[in-house]
Amino acid sequence: MEDVTVNFFREDTVGAPILVEGLPGVGHVGKLVADHLVDELGGEKIAEISSIHFPPQVVVDEQGVTHLVNNEIYRCEKDGITILFLVGDFQSTSAEGHYILAERYLDIAEKLGVRRIYTLGGYGVGHLVENPRVLSAVNMEHLRPEVEAAGGSFENARSGGMIMGASGLLLGLGEVRGLEGICLMGETSGYLVDPKSADSLLAVLSHMIGIEVDHTSLQERAEDMEQAIEKIREAEEAKTREELNYIG
Repeated sequence: MEDVTVNFFREDTVGAPILVEGLPGVGHVGKLVADHLVDELGGEKIAEISSIHFPPQVVVDEQGVTHLVNNEIYRCEKDGITILFLVGDFQSTSAEGHYILAERYLDIAEKLGVRRIYTLGGYGVGHLVENPRVLSAVNMEHLRPEVEAAGGSFENARSGGMIMGASGLLLGLGEVRGLEGICLMGETSGYLVDPKSADSLLAVLSHMIGIEVDHTSLQERAEDMEQAIEKIREAEEAKTREELNYIG
């Protein structure tokens, strides 16, 4: 098996100027957004990517049949705009693998005519967030005003920082190839899967791409998650009261 294997199901007229990456990360924020868009836009799967740098396991389907783990590329069309999505459940298990996979993702992007890449993720702050901001980074300075006009914030840039995994490397390695790169990160506690943060990120991304998307299912998940979080808060408060009563 090669380091990375790409299997295209069709190669005719599947190109697009935009690639959106939504692989797993903090709070699964980027993955939630990308998966939601693929579902809402009726995406067509055009390729599967498998690699020895993914976790050493197989997936067992409902029929008891095993399949190698892989990430996928979908093609979607909306309002005259064509978009590719890199989605899946896996990132590399090693630092070297992250670079190898990112280069192959960029090879695919260039092959399919991509000129701009959006990478999506979560920005962990370590506490619950009432109104999540969408924090941003770009690989070319001229992109910044466009991001800010869509509601993205660069407040995080004041203190610097790093972006790990595919979301960061696609920007850094993409810039070397002349590909525009924008990273959008929904502010999140990092404790739980965060559809509320994903909803905020979706608003900025859809504005930038120029498409209208139904947010209903994400908002419903966010409401369900809010109820779960409230139960966690109540349990924590009850535990604290018990501890204080014991001490007193």
